[in-house]
Amino acid sequence: MPAPTSAEKGLRELRAGLSAAVNDAAIRGQITYITSHGRRLAAIVPVAEAEAIEARQQAEG
Repeated sequence: MPAPTSAEKGLRELRAGLSAAVNDAAIRGQITYITSHGRRLAAIVPVAEAEAIEARQQAEG
């Protein structure tokens, strides 16, 4: 069964499992959304996706 492409973790939960979230991004390509009070604040994304976003932003000016 393939790994999910995204997950959501609260700040408290993330503190306890940060290394797992980073490994999931690096190895499985999973995005982990970091939430507080149910609201998405940030994300841990695979490097290739972050670099693609940066390149697209630079190209747009």
